[in-house]
Amino acid sequence: MNFSIAQIIARLWSPRHEISCSWFLWQRLCAGLRERGRNATRESGAFLLGYRTAGRARITDFILYDDLDRHALDTGIVHFDGRHFGALWDICKQRGVSVVADVHVHPGGAGQSSSDRDHPMISRAGHIALILPDFAQPPLPPESVGIYRYLGGKRWDTVPMPARRTFFHIGV
Repeated sequence: MNFSIAQIIARLWSPRHEISCSWFLWQRLCAGLRERGRNATRESGAFLLGYRTAGRARITDFILYDDLDRHALDTGIVHFDGRHFGALWDICKQRGVSVVADVHVHPGGAGQSSSDRDHPMISRAGHIALILPDFAQPPLPPESVGIYRYLGGKRWDTVPMPARRTFFHIGV
């Protein structure tokens, strides 16, 4: 029988979130985004890796965009060259995970730009995109994170601010 005390406690004491991440991983991710953003002078981002079970996603790792495409952040905004997706899929296969979401930072709020809407990082219906405001500078309460679900055909569903805490969980 396989079980995890942390998973059992999480199921008993927290609501069933659509996507979740450990606090420690989230802190590492935000620090990496700030570092790659060069003291809030340019956007940065990452693919969020993990697994899905019963329609819920758990983030267990991440790959920063410029670790795959060293020029992805050169212009100050994210421009990921699709030729580097092969390396991403190879990493996912090696680690036994999949891309469960993506994240990038904005200088101001967490709203989607027209470029974000027109160019999803993963153009598959159901994909989740997170946008962190203020270049991911702390404090960064979970409800300040913009959460968007890709519907296909350049259409998106926005998770409203009151629903963000139940949709996305940072914790155990």
